[in-house]
Amino acid sequence: MNSIRNVQRAIEHEIKRQIDIIESGGSIEQNTRSFDAVSGTTFDLRSKEMANDYRYFPEPDLQPIVVSEEYIEKVKMEMPPLPHFLFTKFTTEFGLSTYDAEVLTENKSIALYFHELTEYTKNYKAAANWIMGAVKSYLNENAITVSEFPLKPTKIAEIIALIDEGKISTSIASQKLFPEMVKNPNISASDLAKNQNLIQDSDTASLQEFVEGAIAKYPEKVVEYKNGKTGLLGLFMGEVMKLSKGKADPKIANELLLQMLNK
Repeated sequence: MNSIRNVQRAIEHEIKRQIDIIESGGSIEQNTRSFDAVSGTTFDLRSKEMANDYRYFPEPDLQPIVVSEEYIEKVKMEMPPLPHFLFTKFTTEFGLSTYDAEVLTENKSIALYFHELTEYTKNYKAAANWIMGAVKSYLNENAITVSEFPLKPTKIAEIIALIDEGKISTSIASQKLFPEMVKNPNISASDLAKNQNLIQDSDTASLQEFVEGAIAKYPEKVVEYKNGKTGLLGLFMGEVMKLSKGKADPKIANELLLQMLNK
């Protein structure tokens, strides 16, 4: 046999051949057979008169093994989820795209890390993005596996929670908070964000100052905006984020900008 494929073809042929013999009232004779890859059939090479010629006899040094149903069930319970099961779960239950599910399940350790992460956050898309983005980038840059990655899935879930609660922006989380957490894996994301002064500014009064500063910097753009160039809103938002050093709450800042520009 020169390939696994031909082994498979030979087995499939033998299954059918032996079933046909038994169903027609015959019996299976012990013999050595070969496989014709062209016709896809097996043929007899030689037969032996007695089973003992095959040296079928008990090995005296090996004790018999009795496998109970309880043991089988225990092994099943302890087995990690298989790739096909995870792929189906990721696309159906978690609503991820086929591409995301394929990337997440191409490596066993990554798949299990992500699967554990979903126990601590229900924002499955954000979880997938963090694994495929910041986490895998860190692994590649440092030539390590996820088993050597200093952050447990709970820590990534903490970052996602801060973003979902509007306390930090995604860009701040990936560019500043994530690197600090890797250096300090035993400190919570919330404490690190506070220590590094990364919590978003949601105070309307302070944000009002940033908005006024952004508008004052581009008076000619204000005129253009009022004349219909609403795409300039991005320019003002960029200036607000710059003045606030990235800490301004985008949603509130955007609302304040619209209020002032539309006066």
